[in-house]
Amino acid sequence: MLEIEIKDINNNTVGKVELPEDVFGLEPRKDILHAVVVNYLANQRQGTHATKTRGLVRGGGKKPWKQKHTGRARHGSIRSPLWKGGGTTFGPQPRDYSYKVNKKLRRLALRTALSVKFASNELVVVDDLKLERPKSADIIRILNNLTLLGSKDSHRKILIVLPEKNDNIVLSARNIVGVDVVRAMDINTYDVLNHDMVLMTSGAITVVKGLNGDERHILDN
Repeated sequence: MLEIEIKDINNNTVGKVELPEDVFGLEPRKDILHAVVVNYLANQRQGTHATKTRGLVRGGGKKPWKQKHTGRARHGSIRSPLWKGGGTTFGPQPRDYSYKVNKKLRRLALRTALSVKFASNELVVVDDLKLERPKSADIIRILNNLTLLGSKDSHRKILIVLPEKNDNIVLSARNIVGVDVVRAMDINTYDVLNHDMVLMTSGAITVVKGLNGDERHILDN
């Protein structure tokens, strides 16, 4: 079993927590991470792009000139793709980009991403994270205490993982650039890799420990 220190909001060590090696101690697999991240991004695409073919462009119903004896090339419509203002040939049309990836592969990729963060010292665990009221200054103060925000010239992207939804934390963090809040059961490989630091509470660690089991609620998105 691996171990990581548990901090309080003032960056004082208050204990340690054991981390399962099959969730936080895996060897990096770039091929698996790449496959799952590409799948996630593809599933986010709306696919609403569309161009007009010659049949969709308004006008052009009349033949511009007769077929023969004009000395000009023959044309049947001014909305031909050859004409300015005409239709588009082989342009993009609405489509669904989503596709499925095996459930076991998604879980393995998420565990691998968490392992990468742990091995890179980009994972911080706090005993608890609560606010009495929504206030961005309080979240900034906590992140500064934990030395997570970095310098003014190099803003870090931080993912805060909670065991359950906390409106005060969500409302306080949504105005801070680069800081995102997610429930432990909703984390996915892309979010973990797309942030420089991952801040998890002890309760969130308990939920994430089930990633090697058959719990339904921790399936990757």
